[in-house]
Amino acid sequence: MELLILVWRQYRWPFISVMALSLASAALGIGLIAFINQRLIETVDTTVMVLPEFLGLLLLLMIVTLGSQLALTTLGHHFVYRLRSEFIKRILDTHVERIEQLGSASLLAGLTSDIRNITIAFVRLPELVQGIILTVGSAAYLAMLSTKMLLVTVIWMAVTIWGGFVLVARVYQHMATLRETEDKLYNDYQTVLEGRKELTLNRERAEQIFQQCYTPDAKEYRHHIIRADTFHLSAVNWSNIMMLGAIGLVFWMANSLGWADTNVAATYSLTLLFLRTPLLSAVGALPTLLTAQVAFNKLNKFALAPYKPDFPQPKAFPHWKTLELRNVVFHYQDNAFSVGPINLTIHRGELLFLIGGNGSGKSTLAMLLTGLYQPQSGTILLDGQPIAAGQPEDYRKLFSAVFTDVWLFDRLLGPQGKPANPALVDKWLEHLKMTHKLELNDGRILNLNLSKGQKKRIALLLALAEERDIILLDEWAADQDPHFRREFYQVLLPLMQEMGKTIFAISHDDHYFIHADRLLEMRNGQLTELTGEERDAASRDAVARTA
Repeated sequence: MELLILVWRQYRWPFISVMALSLASAALGIGLIAFINQRLIETVDTTVMVLPEFLGLLLLLMIVTLGSQLALTTLGHHFVYRLRSEFIKRILDTHVERIEQLGSASLLAGLTSDIRNITIAFVRLPELVQGIILTVGSAAYLAMLSTKMLLVTVIWMAVTIWGGFVLVARVYQHMATLRETEDKLYNDYQTVLEGRKELTLNRERAEQIFQQCYTPDAKEYRHHIIRADTFHLSAVNWSNIMMLGAIGLVFWMANSLGWADTNVAATYSLTLLFLRTPLLSAVGALPTLLTAQVAFNKLNKFALAPYKPDFPQPKAFPHWKTLELRNVVFHYQDNAFSVGPINLTIHRGELLFLIGGNGSGKSTLAMLLTGLYQPQSGTILLDGQPIAAGQPEDYRKLFSAVFTDVWLFDRLLGPQGKPANPALVDKWLEHLKMTHKLELNDGRILNLNLSKGQKKRIALLLALAEERDIILLDEWAADQDPHFRREFYQVLLPLMQEMGKTIFAISHDDHYFIHADRLLEMRNGQLTELTGEERDAASRDAVARTA
C-alpha cells in the first residue's frame, strides 16, 4: 500500500524497531505454545517451578506485545500528525483559484473524514501486523511437528484467506464510493447550515433541499455502508468458521489418517485457537486500512501545492511609485467568462473607486490586482519592472484587503507578524466607533459576536494594523448605516490617504464619487476610466450606468 510505503520512507528506523518488537512478541507467543506443549502436554512437568516459569512467560509476552502495539500506534499517530500538518500547510501554499475550484466542503471532508479514517487505520494497524507475524511464526513451528498436516492446514488457510480477500475487495469498492458520497453530504450539510435563515422562511425550499438533495445522498450513503458492513462481517464470520473447521480437520488427519498422535493434534489445535483472535482482528483491521488508502488517494487528488515546511519572508518594496497592469488577461477554467486585456496604472497614494454591474469582473480584477489570481497573459509591473513568477509573495506583501466575504481573525498583527502598534489600534478603534464595543486582550479580540457592519469595521482595523501600502476594499460601506457610510467616505478614506495609503475601493455609492482621485468602470470584463461628462453622469446615477 502506498500509505505504508510513505510511512516506511518517513519513519524507516522507528518502523524497523517496531517490527523487531512485533517479531519478538510473536516469538514469545509461539514460545509459550511450545512451553505448554513440551512441559504440560507431551511430558507432564509436576515440579514447583513450572508455574512461575509459565506465569513469567505470560507476563513477558504481555509486556512485549503491549510495547510493540503501543510503539506502532504511537508511530502511526506521529505520521497522522505530520500528514495533517502538511495538508494544512499545502492548503496555505495553494493558489486561491485552486482552493475555490475544490470548494470548502471537499477540503473540510479531507481534513475531518479522511484524516480520521487514516488515524483509525493506524490504531488498528498493530492488530494486522501482529496477526501476520504470528501466523507466519506459528506455521514455522507447526512445520516441525508435522509437515503433512501443515501442508493441508496451509491449503485450508489459503482458501480461508482467499475467501476473506474476495469479500474485503468488495468492502474496498463500497468504501471508495462512500468517500465520494461523503463529499455530497458535506455540501448538503453546508447548504442546511449556511442557508438556515432562508430555509426557515421558505419551507417549500427546505422540503426541496431535504427531499431532493439530502435524502438521495443519505440513502446512497446508507446503501453503500450497509453493503460494506455486510461484506466485512461476512469476511469476519467466514474466517471464524473456517478457523474452527481447521481444528476439526486437524483431529481428523491425526486420528483417521494417522498422520500424528493426539498430543500433536492437541498442540495444533491449541496453536490454531491461539491464532484465531489475532487472525480475526487482522481481517477486521484490513478494511480500515483499505478505507485509509481510499482517504489517502482522495487527499492526493486535491492536487494542492507541494509541501514546503518553511514560511519564507517576502521582500518588501518600500519605495515604489507606480503599479501597472499591462495587457493582463484572465479566464476561468470553464472559459465561461474572461477579463481583459486590462491596462491600468496606479500611482502611490491614489484613491481609486471601481464601479460595475454584477458579473462585470470587479471582484476578478480585485483578485488579479492583489496577486491572488495569476493572469494567463500580460504583465504586472512595479515601477516599470515586471513582477517575476517566483515573486508572488513579495508582490502580495503590498496589499491588505477587506473582501465582501470577510473572515474575521481574532488577533491583531502588525508588520512582519509582530504585535500591532497599540497607538494605531486605539486611534482607529475610536475612528471606527468600536472603542466600547470591542474587547481586546494583548492584541487578541475576545468578542467576535458582532453585526455584519461591525465585523467589516474590525476587518478594516485588522487591515490597517498590518501597515501595508495598498488597501483593497470590496464594497466595504455596503453594510454600514447611512451616517457611518458618510463618515467612511468623508473622514476615514482621507485619513488613510494621510497615512500614505493607496486605496482601491469597489463602490456603488455615487454620492461620494466626488472624493475619488479616479473613477474606473468594469463592463463585460473590460476596464475603462471615466472622466469628464462620463464621470459626472456616473456620479449622478451609478445605478443607471451599471444597469
